[in-house]
Amino acid sequence: MRIFVALFAVGLPACAMASEESIQLKQAPGLDKLETNCGGCHSLDYVIMNSPFPTAAVWEAEVNKMIKAFGAPVQETDVKDIVDYLKANYGR
Repeated sequence: MRIFVALFAVGLPACAMASEESIQLKQAPGLDKLETNCGGCHSLDYVIMNSPFPTAAVWEAEVNKMIKAFGAPVQETDVKDIVDYLKANYGR
């Protein structure tokens, strides 16, 4: 019985997460680079949650912070595409 309870307790959060809807970012050039480079470390929900606030300069600073301060493994050739995507689609 204890094993059943333990397995149920472990499986319950997984079921809850499985029912969450995935977010849909705007389809535009650079989305693939954003998904590949950023989505491996954190949820892309952050883009939508923060989008009412950042200016183009803030998005650029945020991408650079992720790379320099947090060590995000973003390909140097992808940085401009990611920043341009965020500026064009989620900047103000």
